[in-house]
Amino acid sequence: MLAGLSASMMVLLLATGVGLDLLLGETRRWHPLVGFGRWAAAIERWLNCGRHRFARGVLAWALAVAPLTALAAQLAYPFWHAALLYICLGLRSLEEHNLPIAQALRGGDLALARRLTARIVSRDTEQATPGDLAKASTESVLENGNDAVFGALFWFAIAGGPGVLAFRLANTLDAMWGYRTPRYQAFGWAAARIDDVLNFIPARLTAASYVLLSDDRRRAWRCWRTQAPGWTSPNAGPVMASGAGALGLTLGGAATYEGVLEQRPPLGQGRAAGADDIGRAWRLVLSVTWLWLGLLAACAGACYLIGAAHA
Repeated sequence: MLAGLSASMMVLLLATGVGLDLLLGETRRWHPLVGFGRWAAAIERWLNCGRHRFARGVLAWALAVAPLTALAAQLAYPFWHAALLYICLGLRSLEEHNLPIAQALRGGDLALARRLTARIVSRDTEQATPGDLAKASTESVLENGNDAVFGALFWFAIAGGPGVLAFRLANTLDAMWGYRTPRYQAFGWAAARIDDVLNFIPARLTAASYVLLSDDRRRAWRCWRTQAPGWTSPNAGPVMASGAGALGLTLGGAATYEGVLEQRPPLGQGRAAGADDIGRAWRLVLSVTWLWLGLLAACAGACYLIGAAHA
């Protein structure tokens, strides 16, 4: 935790950041991460050329992340740490971007559901069936439960505002540069690997939380243990497999990307996802958020009692 901030203060700031996110959601006119994305795109255009693409990618990552993180480390007032957490969290945005897909599917508006789903996933949706769309949205909620929520909470608890900002910026750069394409194979290697490292512990805590809150913990644990190794992403595998198992759904499988049908490993166990399962996935993420806040509050309380006993 940041020097000068007690455990109880960190928990209060965590709760404040989560509360702001649930109350206000994303800023409507201009989001700071959008501005960062433009800055990162300018850096990429400048450096992603010529020889030594790997070294250029490392330099680009440092130029994009280090100055902003260093600036955040100079924040003097605790409230600014909560404000940074609010900016970096995506709990309410998961609801706002995914529940309308469920509503469109329940209303039979397949065209709208396809358009909405295309905004949140990279797979093709033009010919997607209602089942395909429900599966894509449910997978997105489960995976982003870690990327947009629990990873942010974890790094805030570890290092306050600078920690959560560095994590979210690294996650953004992975989304922008972490592709195995000729353009990004070498240049984006550092962005992808750094994101993997920062997400390693949060992803497994997220998966464990999905298991803990599952109606069938053995099933969720079994899916995590047996299915996660089949995924190329070392962090998305545990999160999505345990989440699918927790919901009693079969996810994964076929998906089309840029016109190419890919057969992905299976996730979970049970029936196929439907419109109502999108909301179930989001409620699972919300429940885990309360679980994490409760556990952190309990730890802060224990620290206070231990300190009082030795005073």
